[in-house]
Amino acid sequence: MTSYIIRRLLFMIPTLIGIMTVNFLIIQAAPGGPVEQMITRLEKTEVGALSRVGAGSGGGEVSAPSSGDSTYRGAQGLDPELIKDIKKLYGFDKPLWKRYLMMLGNYARFDFGESFFRGRPVTQLIIERLPVSISLGLWSTLIIYLISIPLGISKAVRHGSKFDIWTSFAVVVGYAIPGFLFAILLVVLFAGGSYFKIFPLRGLVSTNWDDLSLVWQVLDYLWHMVLPVTALSIGGFATLTMLTKNSFLDEINKLYVVTARAKGLTERKILYGHVFRNAMLIIIAGFPAAFISLFFAGSLIIEVIFSLNGLGLLGFESTLQRDYPVLFGSLYIFSLIGLVIKLISDLTYTLVDPRIDFEARGK
Repeated sequence: MTSYIIRRLLFMIPTLIGIMTVNFLIIQAAPGGPVEQMITRLEKTEVGALSRVGAGSGGGEVSAPSSGDSTYRGAQGLDPELIKDIKKLYGFDKPLWKRYLMMLGNYARFDFGESFFRGRPVTQLIIERLPVSISLGLWSTLIIYLISIPLGISKAVRHGSKFDIWTSFAVVVGYAIPGFLFAILLVVLFAGGSYFKIFPLRGLVSTNWDDLSLVWQVLDYLWHMVLPVTALSIGGFATLTMLTKNSFLDEINKLYVVTARAKGLTERKILYGHVFRNAMLIIIAGFPAAFISLFFAGSLIIEVIFSLNGLGLLGFESTLQRDYPVLFGSLYIFSLIGLVIKLISDLTYTLVDPRIDFEARGK
């Protein structure tokens, strides 16, 4: 098992390089990079200043000075030397291959540089926002698994009953409701929108959180998590519940279960002593994808609605601003977390079913 873990850890290196290479090339080819955005901001500032000067001098027409030829649209009103300074500021005065190699070298040391537009180290921004995304993803995934697995097992045991039909209807309705729409409904009902003001609307903790005792800090944190986690979890029950049910039904109908019943074992012993171990393998396999989807993509709109500054919102804002250090730093962290969770998931296989031997498969 040790050699398997080492191989998987070493395999993460080319995987991360491949992910970063593809995204580096895509981002570099996209229009409206940080240089163009800074030029546009300066152009707007200069045009606005010139307009105010023109209005103050009697409203005469004022033209922006010309800077000659430029490869950047909207840069005609700026000095060419200023354009060069801006390119140097963002590192775009170097060739593409050199920027790429510098990025790989820095990321190997977890040095993500500074944000183009926030003026702060990327590592600091990620560390500040990581607890929010981890809280949303971890609590949502935990709640979904704690509810869906027992529910799926109960549906499999009572297959075709009224309980099975009504619970299927309930989870499908929950799956059909968009998460952001349910979040808005929760805000309207329970966060002071129109009816009750039971839960807070903004932030991960209260403003006086540092002044609270440890017990009240924990309660305050959980109090703030109720609505966003509920909104994020509502659509995740259907897939896992039905997957659990079908997996258990498939195992229940196998020959070894019939043999166990013929030996006189109780249904509970058969279900949790034999069926559970085999049926849970496919459920465990889906854990990394479920966690990562909630950790990033699923939490973006929820973070916006509940004013939670997480990594999803940070990555989205950085994409719009072409803030490459933050964008690539967030992507690197997400990719690394996903690979590590996938490794943990594979190792969990051996805990659920000791018959699985990854060491032997690798030979």
